[in-house]
This record gives sequence, structure tokens and C-alpha cells, in this order.
Amino acid sequence: MTTEKQVEKGISEIVGALFDPIIVYPGGWGDTLPEWLKTSITLERLVMNMKALKGEEMTGTDAEAVAYLMTASLTFPIDRDWAQIYFYVATQTYRRWGKGEMPGDIAVDKLETEQMRDLERLKEWIYRTRVRARQEKDRAERNKAKVKRYRAEKHKTQEQEVASQDILQPSLFDF
Repeated sequence: MTTEKQVEKGISEIVGALFDPIIVYPGGWGDTLPEWLKTSITLERLVMNMKALKGEEMTGTDAEAVAYLMTASLTFPIDRDWAQIYFYVATQTYRRWGKGEMPGDIAVDKLETEQMRDLERLKEWIYRTRVRARQEKDRAERNKAKVKRYRAEKHKTQEQEVASQDILQPSLFDF
């Protein structure tokens, strides 16, 4: 039996898949992501939502990991393990989205156990970070709406006070 909260969370996840920000490494390289990768991120997020309906734990996607690692590698040199992880998810993403084959000298088809754990931790962190960004945005929008309602109510109250003062205050002059 689904509760109202579960339905609300499901809707939030679908909206998040479409509109959550793409998490990139800070440093100004976020605008260099190719359009096909941005589209792949959205589609992979939707696939992840479908997997979550079947009981899988929500996490970031391979395409999101590619975007993050791409921007990180443009900001500073990454070590051998992270380069392997980057090439692995890039290889998987290229193949999945019909971008052809990665060049043989950088294609990676398998990761070591510890590298796979690092990738899973990265994807979990990416997911938590984008959910937190969505929640903060929602909270800011709710607060803005509250302030707007408060100001409207305050303005209405002030108008009522002015109107009641006009009624109570006798006219000094009749024209």
C-alpha cells in the first residue's frame, strides 16, 4: 500500500530526474559538457527511477559520474585509480548511448574491487548532493511564498487599520 508520502517522494524523484542540477566539479568547466551527455544524464536518471520502483537503491548514474570526473580532470590532474574509473564510466556511457567505441588505449572494461567501491561512493555522493540541492531549492521557494503571503496579509491588515481610522476619526470640516 502506497502512502501519500511515498507518492510525493516518487513525484519528487521524477521531477528531480528532469530538473535537478548536473553536479560538476567546481572550477568553471561545467559549461563544457556536451549536449549528448546532458541528455544521457536525464535519461539515465529516469532509468534509475524505474530501477528504484523495483527495489534498487537510488544512486547517481554512470553519465553523472562521467560529467563530474570530466570536469574534475579538467581542473586538476587525477591519479591513476580515478583515471581508470573515469575511463571505465566513459567507456560504458559511450557504448550505452551509441557514441561508438572508446579508443583502445583508453577504453576500460573492468575495474578493480576498490576502484568499483570508489565509483559507487562517488555515485552515492552525487545523488545525495543533487537531492540536497533540490530540497534547498524547494525550501527557498516555500520560504519565499511564506514571505509573500505574510507581506500580503500585513498590507491587508494595514489597509483595514487605515479604513477603520477613517471611520472613527470625525471630519473636521464639511465641504
